[in-house]
Amino acid sequence: MSRIAEAFKNLRAERRRGFIPFITAGDPDLEATRGLIVELARAGATLIELGVPFSDPVADGPVIQRASERALRNTVGLPDVLAVLADARRETDVPVILFSYFNPMLRLGVERLATEARRAGFDGILATDLIPEESAEFNATLARHGLDQIYLVAPTTSDARLKMIAERASGFVYAVSRAGVTGAREDVSAEAERLVARFRTVSELPVAVGFGISTREQVADVWRYADAVVVGSAIVAEIEKHAGSPDLVSRVGEFARSLLPSR
Repeated sequence: MSRIAEAFKNLRAERRRGFIPFITAGDPDLEATRGLIVELARAGATLIELGVPFSDPVADGPVIQRASERALRNTVGLPDVLAVLADARRETDVPVILFSYFNPMLRLGVERLATEARRAGFDGILATDLIPEESAEFNATLARHGLDQIYLVAPTTSDARLKMIAERASGFVYAVSRAGVTGAREDVSAEAERLVARFRTVSELPVAVGFGISTREQVADVWRYADAVVVGSAIVAEIEKHAGSPDLVSRVGEFARSLLPSR
């Protein structure tokens, strides 16, 4: 059983819901990223999504776009992301997902990526723009190396594609709450709840809901029907707010804790 699967198994046994924070590696620098991985684990993260900065993040809103720009100005690339987790593994065993557009991974090479990601301590990979119809080889490579492949599903995903994803995914499935790009919103679309219900008819995999979740009340609402909640832009905005502050890591940790209702 993978570390991700075990984390969700434990949540279900304890009748609790999961919390998955997202951060962009190298924002504002790699030292802060290392500290944030450890601090977010201590703050209650079930697992962490660690984003690879990319020059054309078409699925992301302005907050995460700016985070990628800051990291790229620091010349942070995929090898640095692998190295920072390997270093953080000295202090935490929280499951971590490599979250990336496909181009940086393809440039490194899929076999090398899987080998080095596993060695660095990653538990799974989410390729945001790799469509399931073209993912068979990537999926098989990750499986050989004991890495879960996390897929995105959206309200616009057809029933046939949901079934295809259910057959290939492992660990959990990331349900996008609405069409569009990432970014905090005042409410979470009711489409998200319907999407989770649709996916549950074809798979028993855990479902995490993300995109637009930024408050404690929204987290509590998503926990009604999903196994976990993903919070990205709100946490990245908090990092941006405190960039340059000596207590950046602790402030982001406090914010993460403030999002969590009693589990």
